[in-house]
Amino acid sequence: MARAIVGSAVVVREKYYWPDAQLNIWTIIMLAAAGTILGVNAQFMTIQNQMREGTPWILPYGVTVGALTILFIIVEMILIAQRKLLPGIMMLLSFILLVLFLTGAVGTGIQLFGKAAINSRCNTYVFNRKEYGPTIQTLAFLQQQNICQCWQAVFAFWIIGAVFFIWMMVIASQVNNNAYE
Repeated sequence: MARAIVGSAVVVREKYYWPDAQLNIWTIIMLAAAGTILGVNAQFMTIQNQMREGTPWILPYGVTVGALTILFIIVEMILIAQRKLLPGIMMLLSFILLVLFLTGAVGTGIQLFGKAAINSRCNTYVFNRKEYGPTIQTLAFLQQQNICQCWQAVFAFWIIGAVFFIWMMVIASQVNNNAYE
């Protein structure tokens, strides 16, 4: 069997140096944000189902985006372990997730402060009263308080996640320009 050499290609593999501390902090914060968004929205979907109420679109959206973010972080960690984390991939996926997080922040903000006005209802009916003692009313009050605080936490983590995706795009851009050599 004869071989003919038609041409040859030279493969040049460029090394990218990621700042370890910044990457670790980013990963931990984003895992917290994605886990909170995923968990709280899943809990709210369970509550809506148990109450036989309709589920607002923002709840399954939050579960989906939270799961996608966790999947993104797992892929990032695998690529880090193989030393194949490319800045272009991080910029592209961070931008896509940034858009999803901004949409989640707007959707949750509409639920909290818009027509449904969950935040004003929480202020009126939950935060302006206190229950004490081993009664069913105290337990109900604590659950209502938890639900109100979960809405606020999800809204905050949508915003935190969006800010941290912008930060990742900046870091990836600097890594691409070899600023960390």
